[in-house]
Amino acid sequence: MSDEFGNEILSATLDASDKVALPLIKKWEGLHRVGRDGLVYPYRDPAGYPTIGYGTLLRSMDVQPITQDMAFTLLYIKYVEAKWQVLQSSPHLAGDPKRLAAITSFVYNLGIGRYRASTLKKKVDSQDWVAARREIQRWVYAGGRKLNGLIARRKEEAELL
Repeated sequence: MSDEFGNEILSATLDASDKVALPLIKKWEGLHRVGRDGLVYPYRDPAGYPTIGYGTLLRSMDVQPITQDMAFTLLYIKYVEAKWQVLQSSPHLAGDPKRLAAITSFVYNLGIGRYRASTLKKKVDSQDWVAARREIQRWVYAGGRKLNGLIARRKEEAELL
């Protein structure tokens, strides 16, 4: 029996935070530019960066299309890296699956550098969850524009904090 990701082996290895974070990230990143041939083509994200699949950044737009399975594989690899970075930066989140999922989604989207330098991290590390909810909802701009999708994503992440 496979899970919502269509992969029995992967399903068996997911922990509680993975089961919250992966669907959240998959939902908000979305799978963009799927052609009629079923392949996934590069696109520019709202900030103008070359991207493919579920928010995987590219060096340039000059890349071959990938399969949808490859797009999910890239999502999973980037997710594992983001989760590891979060646990290195805020290790106390290891025992709190929903909060770990929220911050991992944030880092997947914006990168560990922004998290490490943020007031959000200070609030998370001091376990000031009211302030952390407020802080995460400030991160709603891409390319200098306030985006409705980021507003909704941050609201959902804040609800997990």
